[in-house]
Amino acid sequence: MEVRPGYKQTEMGFIPEDWEMKRWGEVISRCSGGATPRRNRPEFYNGDIRWITSGELDYNVITDTAEKISHDAVIKSNLAMVPTGTFLMAITGLEAEGTRGACGIVGAPSTTNQSCMAVFPTEALVTEYLFHYYVFRGKQLALQYCQGTKQQSYTAGLVKQLPILLPPTTTEQRAIAEALSDVDALLGGLDRLIAKKRDLKQAALQQLLTGRIRLPGFRGEWEVKALGEIAAFHKGRGLPKSALTPYGSESCVHYGELFTHYGETICETISRTNKSPGEFYSVANDVLMPTSDVTPRGLAKASCVVIDGVVLGGDILVIRTAPSLVSGTFLSHVIRVEDDQVLRLVTGTTVYHLYGADMKKFTFKLPRLAEQQAIVAVLSDIDAELTALEARRDKTRDLKQAVMQELLTGKTRLIPAGAANA
Repeated sequence: MEVRPGYKQTEMGFIPEDWEMKRWGEVISRCSGGATPRRNRPEFYNGDIRWITSGELDYNVITDTAEKISHDAVIKSNLAMVPTGTFLMAITGLEAEGTRGACGIVGAPSTTNQSCMAVFPTEALVTEYLFHYYVFRGKQLALQYCQGTKQQSYTAGLVKQLPILLPPTTTEQRAIAEALSDVDALLGGLDRLIAKKRDLKQAALQQLLTGRIRLPGFRGEWEVKALGEIAAFHKGRGLPKSALTPYGSESCVHYGELFTHYGETICETISRTNKSPGEFYSVANDVLMPTSDVTPRGLAKASCVVIDGVVLGGDILVIRTAPSLVSGTFLSHVIRVEDDQVLRLVTGTTVYHLYGADMKKFTFKLPRLAEQQAIVAVLSDIDAELTALEARRDKTRDLKQAVMQELLTGKTRLIPAGAANA
């Protein structure tokens, strides 16, 4: 491949002529580890000193820890305090899916266990730049440089062999780190906003679906109903996974999709199948529930299909109510909120089952249809806001990956070549 003017090739790809590929051993002054205070000394774990374990490293800034240890534990375990701003990496973990190789930044003075390695750069390397570079390349480096089979691990010697691409000055390193930190701050803000919206939705569900809070303009008592009084119960048929085909003539719902894909409302299906004898079809407003699972809580799922003529597979309980009386989406929300009641109706030990005869006993408060629809509209608005925020967050994450690729390889320069030196 032809090298662009002003660039050179390294084992880590093309970089600007004034950048360098170095080994960590050239730009870090030392590494240190931690320890685990003796577990048979409970008094060691009743203190106020933060103690970071490798499982808490998740490419994050760590300001608090799950466990805290005492001053006596620090002394007796010969532990040293790790200062704020220190780069940490997990040095052990099970194969590719373990914690091994994950990293973090110490957000407040802490101690660590023996599976965390603290890395202290020289003046030639900015810690924040190291952090962002490792977030960018860390998984690849962890797989490439670790030793062992199942319990793979880093050592200080291996860490010193890791490669890193460096701009010519710490000024440029800081500029890159600050730009990426700004994106992280935006992502963190979006995550917090999404969490607040989810909390708001949960509160709205609890209040609106039980009648504790009424929407403006609605009055009158809600009726307590048993589902068996107002619903007919059916069961889907057939439809093994082998019958799903992307170009089938009919839309369908496989029962497994009720666990993994669909929420309270099914407006369009993700699967298709070809016509076969004995199929069971949906009627708009049907509420679908899975009837078997290896965990009982998985059965407390309900989705209202708003489309006629969808093929419904076996192991799907179909709850059919009169649309003039019950909004299927309202009922789906109620069933999901009242999951504890559903769990009491589940039977089985190794594999758990839910039958129509059981769900007939399910009781809930039912307002008039207009109020049901108004409640559903409010919840749908919250869902739409959540979906938009999640889409924005996902796009920002994709943007961050693109920005990292540009900035951490020198393709885009925040400081023109030679400017910092000048």
